[in-house]
Amino acid sequence: MTTVFVTVGTTRFDELIESVTSSEVTQILKARGYGRLVLQVGRGTLVPDADSCADLSVEAFRFKDSIAEDMRRADLVISHAGAGSCLEALSAGKPLLVVVNDKLMDNHQLEMARQLHMDHHLLYCTCSTLTETLKNMDLSVLQPFPPGQPKNFANFLDKALGVK
Repeated sequence: MTTVFVTVGTTRFDELIESVTSSEVTQILKARGYGRLVLQVGRGTLVPDADSCADLSVEAFRFKDSIAEDMRRADLVISHAGAGSCLEALSAGKPLLVVVNDKLMDNHQLEMARQLHMDHHLLYCTCSTLTETLKNMDLSVLQPFPPGQPKNFANFLDKALGVK
């Protein structure tokens, strides 16, 4: 069964969990051929149960020692814009849709997502544009992120965040 893995990392991002489990979004995911939704909800207050979405099977958890296996099994990763989560998904070679939390102050996540999008490594949106992004997304435009080059990623982050 094709799987969408959603991660919020160690943060609280209930708006993303709420958006991705909405009937409108789950209908779009089902229409695109996805049948399973695995949610890593972090510190959030919303933990959907297995029968919370009529269109997809749902599994939700707060934390695990490692989400590498969830990433490996996923056909699509939807993630918050944390650098660690993005790097893990990109390193796993998975199509990545980053949802930027536009409620954050000093939103360096937007700059990182924008740069990785311009380099064709991921798609990005906000919760308010998630539905439209999923309807129109073309994963074939994505290019693999160069593996095993942490120095390059550090340099990329510096560039994206305006440090260098």
